[in-house]
Amino acid sequence: MDYSITHRGVRGNPDGRFERHNRQVVDDGWDLGPPDDLAPLRTSVQVDASRSIITKNDSPDIPFDRSINPYRGCEHGCSYCFARPGHSYLGLSPGLDFETKLFAKPDAAKLLAKELRKSSYRPAPIAFGTNTDPYQPIEGKWQVMRQCLEVLDAFNHPLSIVTKGHLITRDLDILASMAERHLVHVGISVTTLDRDLCRLLEPRAAVPAARLAAIRQLVTAGIPVTAMVAPVIPMITDPEVERILEAVAAAGAKGAVYILLRLPHEVKDLFADWLAQHFPDRARHVLSLLEQQRGGRLNDPRFGERMRGQGPFAQMLSQRFRLACRRLGLNQDRAWDLDVTRFKPPPKAGDQLALF
Repeated sequence: MDYSITHRGVRGNPDGRFERHNRQVVDDGWDLGPPDDLAPLRTSVQVDASRSIITKNDSPDIPFDRSINPYRGCEHGCSYCFARPGHSYLGLSPGLDFETKLFAKPDAAKLLAKELRKSSYRPAPIAFGTNTDPYQPIEGKWQVMRQCLEVLDAFNHPLSIVTKGHLITRDLDILASMAERHLVHVGISVTTLDRDLCRLLEPRAAVPAARLAAIRQLVTAGIPVTAMVAPVIPMITDPEVERILEAVAAAGAKGAVYILLRLPHEVKDLFADWLAQHFPDRARHVLSLLEQQRGGRLNDPRFGERMRGQGPFAQMLSQRFRLACRRLGLNQDRAWDLDVTRFKPPPKAGDQLALF
């Protein structure tokens, strides 16, 4: 029996890889309606009582060494999201739980200010949106991202943001001011220009037209924008690469990057099920192309390979992307380099005023 889940990225809720037991829903012939764990399927938000907020990394193939994630889980529900396995560490499913059982960090701004004031802290750009989207729908209510922006603005601290959310335009007042000081760079993810495909891939994210509109608004406000053509899915979105680049260039983006689809841990089975549901005629071919680019596997975690892949298809994709960017004048300068020299903690209540 197929209990369809509308407006969600996946239709299953498999147990995480750390669970001792695996559960399966089985139809015993009694048509009693959806199982209890699937109905009703509403988004819930719990408070994440984190004691620190800046996450450090030493990965050689990403351009930052620290990041902040205001939320765990993501309501956008992207079927391919590489962050889904993180919910397994919480004893939850990387499937429907990831997009319906969310965690917000309302103390993020206070924790951030505390960490930035430490005498041992050395400034470097902080990346937002590297795991889950800081402008997913619940940000409209919780405003964790905006509160973090207010702190970074006050400290003159640089940051970068990656998002699919048009909600980022709400914060143009702060972002435009920070851009004047070379403190912010934004990446807008545009996976497809096909509205119907977008609704299948990213059911609760902004539609393509809204993302292009966000690029235009950000650029008009003086904020440097790079388009993230990510992920590129063979035989699903890769035919659109050149059209996407043309659209984002017309919207004002000055740079563009791409990332080949990654399917770590539980995501490979969730995405394979998504393919079988929506593209049964080409599912096997898509997975075969991914395996060819990932050394015979659906995911290659090695640094230097995980973002681009290897083999003829990966090489052709890289060449297509490079030639299209050259033709459109993308990636011609580095106007989005961020300034760390302005960093200075603002006075706080009770501080003694300087004499000079």
